[in-house]
Amino acid sequence: MIFLRTGDWVLVADGEKALLLENAGDTEKPNLRLIDKDEQDNPPDREQATDRPGRFRDGGPGQKSAVDETDFHAQAKEEFAADLADDLNRRAEAGEFSRIVLVASSEVLGAIRPRLSPRAEEAVVAEIPKVLTNHPLDKLGPMLVKDLAA
Repeated sequence: MIFLRTGDWVLVADGEKALLLENAGDTEKPNLRLIDKDEQDNPPDREQATDRPGRFRDGGPGQKSAVDETDFHAQAKEEFAADLADDLNRRAEAGEFSRIVLVASSEVLGAIRPRLSPRAEEAVVAEIPKVLTNHPLDKLGPMLVKDLAA
């Protein structure tokens, strides 16, 4: 069972928004305060793509095959997660936190995890695979206590 201690940090993120929080309360009644907030404008892929998928000749006479176009929306989410990991690494190396809980979708957690430095990775006490970025701060504390107790 993991407890959210006073001074612990919490990263709540999805592929487009991240909240970096600190627990100013105690283990039973966390009081999460905002340290930093980051958002990126990432419109749907259909608004970022320019043309139909490309085509190339496929060896046989008159044969052509389609080439999948890059999913710019998904690519931007991966880059956002990489930037979050870089920020956590920098803050961990600077000694800004000693314990952190990561709360994000499975995809974002999967993109952050391999990019964490040893020091940042050591500070991770729990990962919660949920998207909670649109919940009010006063509701996040009790939700985290419940999820960490499970």
